[in-house]
Amino acid sequence: MGKTREIKRRIKAVGNIRRITKTMQMIATAKFSASQSRAVASKPYTKALFALVGELTGGLGDVSHPLLTGGGSGQELTLIITSDRGLCGPYNSSLLRTAMQFFRSSESARNGQIELVGKKGAGALKYNRIPVAKQHAQFGDKPTYDAVEALAQDFINRFSVGEISTVRVIYMQFLSAGRQRPEVLQLLPFKPTAASDHAHAGAAAETKAKAQYEFSPAPKELLDDLLPAAVKATLFQCFMDANVSENVARMVAMKAATDNAGKMGKRLTRMYNRARQAQITTELTEIISGAAALA
Repeated sequence: MGKTREIKRRIKAVGNIRRITKTMQMIATAKFSASQSRAVASKPYTKALFALVGELTGGLGDVSHPLLTGGGSGQELTLIITSDRGLCGPYNSSLLRTAMQFFRSSESARNGQIELVGKKGAGALKYNRIPVAKQHAQFGDKPTYDAVEALAQDFINRFSVGEISTVRVIYMQFLSAGRQRPEVLQLLPFKPTAASDHAHAGAAAETKAKAQYEFSPAPKELLDDLLPAAVKATLFQCFMDANVSENVARMVAMKAATDNAGKMGKRLTRMYNRARQAQITTELTEIISGAAALA
């Protein structure tokens, strides 16, 4: 009886775990659909903004802009976007592995300022003895444009006065529901070509013909407004990609956990049936043996 009772307890525990992981999978699926819709909705604006900035920088000639040329001799800054919660498969581990590889290849970035989004990256950075200058906890599961804009404006201000020379973002780039890739993106100095490639990752190549524009006011005045907006849009897109990637990773992880719990429940049920059958057979044998002894 002891063995069958223990197996029944395990079957009940596995069933409870399966219900929990199934619920978490459904929640992650709903969040994934919502976050993907938000990320896709911002693509047209980002695409048009990058195209306009690219045309402007192509027509600058000898005119330069502080956000394009560099931030002086300040430290490099690296922003790492991780998740606040776990149970999302290899999402955080692959992201942090990419960050560690980048820091090993760039001593200046490792010795510079490192800022962190999300709670899951703090332990790994502490274990590798990498100090975190600032940890941002204001974004949560649904980052808003206002919060990201404030962070981007802080980077722009510090870059403009020469406090930091480079700003990079390490995040999970969302390519499709079945493919996400850790990426190291240079945010400042701003590179319109790299930002445009980031915005159109996986898209079909467009025609190489370029239209000729006349700008009014002058390109330099337009860049004063458009470049900060492009930097903010790029950072916001990084947060959107990270959010979508986290939700799809959690959805996949919870589906795998649900399937494994279901398989374990079936295996335990077979074990219980065999143990119960063995117990019944033993009891019948004892009864028959007792009856034969009394005959």
